[in-house]
Amino acid sequence: MSSSSKEAILAAARRTAQAHGYSGLNFRDLANEVGIKAASIYHYFPSKADLAAAVARRYWEDSAVALESMLTETSDPALCLHQYPGTFRKALENNNRMCLCSFMASEHDDLPEAVKKEVQTFADVNVAWLSKMLSAAAVVGVDESEQRARAVFAAIAGAQLIARSRSDIALYDALIDSYRVAGLLPA
Repeated sequence: MSSSSKEAILAAARRTAQAHGYSGLNFRDLANEVGIKAASIYHYFPSKADLAAAVARRYWEDSAVALESMLTETSDPALCLHQYPGTFRKALENNNRMCLCSFMASEHDDLPEAVKKEVQTFADVNVAWLSKMLSAAAVVGVDESEQRARAVFAAIAGAQLIARSRSDIALYDALIDSYRVAGLLPA
């Protein structure tokens, strides 16, 4: 089995988890989607927990790279804050999917510890980045930036959840606009 098979498994598991969460991960279904035998998945991921942790880890790593790339491309923290909701919107644009880690966080009680750790890291990475941008853009002082960052992260994840429940991306956009009007996000 090649590393391309491993990548295909991770990609299929990511799509599944964004649509159905941790509980939706099934080796047989993933194997069918990838075109391999279910037993082949065990070569890379000895358990569902190992697979889910790897998917969540890759998800937050990719997110961290995307956030840093956004700052590198613009070097304007205010513009980065304006663009940030778009990172969550992309999941909705993809067949009404959800942020993988938000979905898995809603299954907290059923997650193995290794998966919980990766899901929490996703939130920590986003809050740290938001905190840095809020402070750099002088939206709030350094002493208030983490608290505001948590509020922004929670609000955007909540907007995504509400929009997904209605299959209405326009609702997501309207909620983000309302956060800007209310001052939670810079205009």
